Amino acid sequence: MPVIFGLDPSLRSTGYGIIRAEGRDLHALAYGEIKNAPKLTPSRCLEAIHREISALLAQHKCDAAAVEGIIFVQSVQTAVVMGSARGAALLALAQAGLPIYEYAPKRVKAASTGRGAAQKTQVAFMMRALLGLTENPSPDAADALAIALTHAQNNGITSKPREI
Repeated sequence: MPVIFGLDPSLRSTGYGIIRAEGRDLHALAYGEIKNAPKLTPSRCLEAIHREISALLAQHKCDAAAVEGIIFVQSVQTAVVMGSARGAALLALAQAGLPIYEYAPKRVKAASTGRGAAQKTQVAFMMRALLGLTENPSPDAADALAIALTHAQNNGITSKPREI
């Protein structure tokens, strides 16, 4: 019964989702967002991301982590900020000793909805349906759950995903 930590990192709202895979049955153990206030400096946001992910990993015995792949952005500043948030998150996962896998956004959407160009609301709706949740998760948490689900679906295939 592998437990997978899914992560959708960003500076102000990092989504996380932790699922347990029992064969074809998937169960959400925890999900949500690490919210950082607009007034918080970027360095304090990075500290909070690292601290909160580390605390979640201490609560849940995870076997692997899956993160969304890097997306193309037109602004260098946005790329640096997103890369910093991703780095803080990856450090927490690596310090916990987890193997970390990366999935392209279109692959995640296709795995969760059947369409690589699905909207965030569709991903949230499908996470509710597939994981038996009582409500649609927030967009960032839904993305993180979908990333974990993608890894669960690909974990048993002969062509293993690439560990980063």
